[in-house]
Amino acid sequence: MNGMRVLDRKLMRDLVHLKGQVLAIAVVIATGVGMMVMSLGNIQSLEATAEAYYERYRFADVFATVKRAPKDLARRIADLPGVQSVEPRIVRYALLDIAGFDAPVTGLLSSLPRGGQPLLNRLALQQGRLPDPLRPEEAVLNARFAEAHGLGLGDSLQAVINTRKRTLRVVGVALSPEHSYAIGPGMLMPDDKRYGVLWMGEAALAGAFDLDNAFNDVSLTLLPGTDPEAVIDRLDLLLERYGGTGAYARKDQLSNWFLQSEIDQLSTMAALLPSIFLAVAAFLTNVVVDRLIAIERGVVGLLKAFGYSDLEVGWHYIKLVMAIAVIGIVLGSGLGALLGHYMTSLYADFYSFPFLLFRPQPDSFLIAGGFSLAAALLGTASAVWRAVRLAPAEAMRPPSPPVFTRTALSRSWIAAQLDQPTRMIFRQVLRWPLRSGLTVLGIAMAVAVLIISLQWADSINRLVDIQFFASQRQDATISLAEVRSSQVEHSFRAMPGVMAVEGERSVAARARSGPREKRISLTGVPAEQSLTLIYDETIGAVGTPEDGLVLSRKLAEILDVRLGDRVTLEVLEGRRPVLEVPVVRIFDTYLGYPAYIRLEALNRMMGERPAVNTVHLLFDDARRAELFARLKDTPGVAFVNLREAAVATFHETMAETLLIFTGLFSGFAAALAIGVVYNAARIALSERAREFATLRVIGFTRFEISYILLGQSLLLALLAMPIGCVIGYLLATYLAAAFDTELFRIPAVVEPSTYGYAVLVTLAAAAGAALMVRRRLDHLDLIAVLKTRE
Repeated sequence: MNGMRVLDRKLMRDLVHLKGQVLAIAVVIATGVGMMVMSLGNIQSLEATAEAYYERYRFADVFATVKRAPKDLARRIADLPGVQSVEPRIVRYALLDIAGFDAPVTGLLSSLPRGGQPLLNRLALQQGRLPDPLRPEEAVLNARFAEAHGLGLGDSLQAVINTRKRTLRVVGVALSPEHSYAIGPGMLMPDDKRYGVLWMGEAALAGAFDLDNAFNDVSLTLLPGTDPEAVIDRLDLLLERYGGTGAYARKDQLSNWFLQSEIDQLSTMAALLPSIFLAVAAFLTNVVVDRLIAIERGVVGLLKAFGYSDLEVGWHYIKLVMAIAVIGIVLGSGLGALLGHYMTSLYADFYSFPFLLFRPQPDSFLIAGGFSLAAALLGTASAVWRAVRLAPAEAMRPPSPPVFTRTALSRSWIAAQLDQPTRMIFRQVLRWPLRSGLTVLGIAMAVAVLIISLQWADSINRLVDIQFFASQRQDATISLAEVRSSQVEHSFRAMPGVMAVEGERSVAARARSGPREKRISLTGVPAEQSLTLIYDETIGAVGTPEDGLVLSRKLAEILDVRLGDRVTLEVLEGRRPVLEVPVVRIFDTYLGYPAYIRLEALNRMMGERPAVNTVHLLFDDARRAELFARLKDTPGVAFVNLREAAVATFHETMAETLLIFTGLFSGFAAALAIGVVYNAARIALSERAREFATLRVIGFTRFEISYILLGQSLLLALLAMPIGCVIGYLLATYLAAAFDTELFRIPAVVEPSTYGYAVLVTLAAAAGAALMVRRRLDHLDLIAVLKTRE
């Protein structure tokens, strides 16, 4: 027992003696632990907050829309097996006119029952009250929309509701689980200035849209354990005669889908990035412990000679490793908890949660700590095993000096051109190839981490260029409330400032190929497109053949079809035709899974005259105000999307997110580079202290000695740069593949400037770490060092 206390005192002395290296390793471990705790904490908190929000405000399990269905149908829906609750309602779009805001604003109007709160998708009131059923002009706004326009209780706004312009008065501000991520049709990101949700009394909307004792939207909750797909199949059959366009489960509800995708992305990052830091920490710990055991070779022999067993000696060094790891784990746990709370609060605001449950579970800390400790122990297992195996007599003898021979490089013309200090740098690097290689790999990982954080901006810019500039030439997209004759294009062409008009038609359909099927939006486009193009990300614009389907590659993968295969299309609108159509072209796109067909062919399929429900406009910017004023008063317009506004909103949202993301990971990468370079330089100094002292005595200047020490670190850092760039690109490609979803794909794009920034930041961090070690040269005691035995 007394012997163990002696070893514990030695352990404390070792930790104090190695404090710089211990801290550097602990920082790398802390970074990995912090990232893992932050990611796992975010995942758990988002899941817990969403679950509590959904449960408290009764978020529905199944959703469906119809053209018009009698209210009595709700009872038949409630009788379907597995259905727990049913909420019929009226949901329609309207154009809003808000004082001080020139552009048209799209509002989603949703009805509230006479009792106030709906049974499902209840409102989380933030201010005010619900509308009075006897006052049709009263409305509740979703909170982010109200905040974006500075609207409060008692304020008014204009709305064109089914061809009639009405003044609405704000009586409440609320949040809803159905609109946590309030994104409008055709938008990539929420735009709270141009899209909002309004809740009004059922009687007001029923009268406005001629839906008395009827509904056009229904939500359901299911009994526990019920399969949503079985209920959806029965519900579709029931709603078919009323113009149902296909029910869908909560997992496909747009707001919830974005939230779940965010959680999935966090899971991917939680698995990848901390692993990099913990692997580097394992390497650093191995180097430090291996060097310590080599220095204490004689001490190990003495300990065994005095009766300490192999197990006690091995346990002593294992405790050293565990102490370093525990320091990192404690620091990382605190860092992860702080960052996790901060990031979760950002998510709560982004997804409009009325409350936040940040309660990272103990398993987050246990998992992160367990992996970190395992990585450190695994990294030092070989060094500890060598100490355990040393016999006392063997340990007391100095190790055999390494055998060095002149290499072909040292005899080359290149070596002859180098001065002596530079040759010493190269000789030291080549003398320990494995250690040098692992140091290079560690620094390269810092470069890679920076690249995969910075390249998101490159990827997003490419996506925006393709989606908003290459494939879209229009200034505005107008969606009509009902399908209209193609003659409506002439009405828009006559509006102020309009220079070009292009109509198209979209219908809800179910696409089948063998056992696979997918609910899609089938878009009919004109033969000659000028404003919106079917654009392949690799080859550019592609045309629309006269007969046949043009599918995105993602949809082709979902349906498992190739060129020439036939797809069964079941249109869910109008006469609901069912046809088999060949696939004539497949193209690559970053957004969604679109399917196109010639507009004339779609109208023939529907058995109707030429018709459109979407109109694209190109207009003179000088007459923008006149055009917007006309659009606000135009009946039949459901919503207006402006390309310029979509791009600005996208960049504004991404800029804020990327700034936080990039800053965070730049700090992590810098910590990784500092940890690797500092340890490498400290070990080089400890191993070569006698050599440096000798060089100083024989006349080398302090600058020359510093050049030899720092030059080695600089050389390794420079060697790491191209390797880090390659690893960064490979990781960016991996992440792009991991984030490949039905709604979007992220292109693996890394611009030269990203490589340059990553290299400069890593080199700066490496230089700072090397300079910290360089200061120790100024305090090198030449006499004491020269007295030390080799």
